[in-house]
Amino acid sequence: MQGGDTRDTIAALATPPGRGGVAVIRVSGPAVPAIARAVLGHLPQPRLGRFAAFRDADGSTIDRGLALYFAAPSSFTGEHVLELQGHGSPMLCDLLLARLLALGARLARPGEFSERAFLNDKLSLAQAEAIADAIDAGSHAAARAAMRSLQGRFANQVSALAEALVQLRVYTEAAIDFPDEEVDFLGDGEVQARLEALQQQLRQLQADAERGARLRDGLTVVLAGAPNVGKSSLLNCLAARDSAIVTAVAGTTRDVLREQIDVDGLPLHVVDTAGLRETHDPVEAEGVRRARAELQRADRILLLFDDSQGLQAADRRLLEELEKTELPVTLVANKIDLSGRAPGAGRLGGRELVKLSATSGAGMQALIAQLKHSAGLEAAATPDFIARRRHLDALQRAAMALQRGHEQLVMAQAGELLAEELRLAHRALGEITGEFTSEDLLGAIFSSFCIGK
Repeated sequence: MQGGDTRDTIAALATPPGRGGVAVIRVSGPAVPAIARAVLGHLPQPRLGRFAAFRDADGSTIDRGLALYFAAPSSFTGEHVLELQGHGSPMLCDLLLARLLALGARLARPGEFSERAFLNDKLSLAQAEAIADAIDAGSHAAARAAMRSLQGRFANQVSALAEALVQLRVYTEAAIDFPDEEVDFLGDGEVQARLEALQQQLRQLQADAERGARLRDGLTVVLAGAPNVGKSSLLNCLAARDSAIVTAVAGTTRDVLREQIDVDGLPLHVVDTAGLRETHDPVEAEGVRRARAELQRADRILLLFDDSQGLQAADRRLLEELEKTELPVTLVANKIDLSGRAPGAGRLGGRELVKLSATSGAGMQALIAQLKHSAGLEAAATPDFIARRRHLDALQRAAMALQRGHEQLVMAQAGELLAEELRLAHRALGEITGEFTSEDLLGAIFSSFCIGK
């Protein structure tokens, strides 16, 4: 555990700092019963809210509010927990925290309550991470998926896969213990069939986790194109407000503009860039340089052009330049209100195309559908849980280990090598739930949490 000891009693404000109607201070650890008696004058009955005065050392009242006591191990952290719900005054909260610290508690580190819940087997590591994901959710869909992860949806699927993997390890290692029967044992088709079934389950879990990670992280979309093709108008249309200045003067956007938007359940990080062209204006030239840097960080590039004029030579050069980098590009034919073309999705030269008007909004639903499709978040494939990049990495390492094991089985009938690959796959899956986790990883994960969680 990083920087603390589960024998300590910790305290922190569990609600956001600042003024509010209600503030909650949470205390967890072995000293909670003694602290409760000192602050409240008694130890409340477990799980029964009680209105009480929160008293200072001299007996004066710091605040009055609701006190809740949870006796170990029946609490969020698995330890004795006291929650004091008082008025949302920063000064009163400071006084109450000072009283708790004087009674032997220390200030909790970020994420330490959730960390203790994990260490005390109240949550898997994936469930603990889902707490932070629920708080940070960038869309309603992400919040719902995070809650399903918190309820164990993702962790249970990983655990079921790991259990099937353990059974296959036992079956395989039995062949190693009885070498006279190894050829028949490994060659009877049972091991291969079970291994291939595991690989198929893992592929499905990877696909689901990819969508869950995309729902959590969102899609970074960069608007690119020549000056005056409507990039800023499209940003404003997506954001449903005037985020960027729009004029008829080419080169109005000189710097990178960013908006975080929830579009039909998909968190979008939209980046509006300066028009890409050669210029002698040093300010505009810096904007073009920054625009090109943003292109390299995009999950998808929307390359806009004026549909009333068609693809120009400069647009084609830019498209060829982008395709050399293998960055995913969608062509956006803007200003169909001037060209008279019907809105919707299509193809142009074998490339994805969306025809729209950023000023009237025609064709925007087609663009949103295309973005959701590129993120794997169509309505029929809504993620069942949230996932993180480290989860995807662990699943990929598990898949690679199973593939190597399959090769050892089919090509060499090498039971020992297959067993080692199965062990590595099992360990990779265990990193997701926390069965195999280093202290450094725990420190990195929980340090990103809010204080009081």
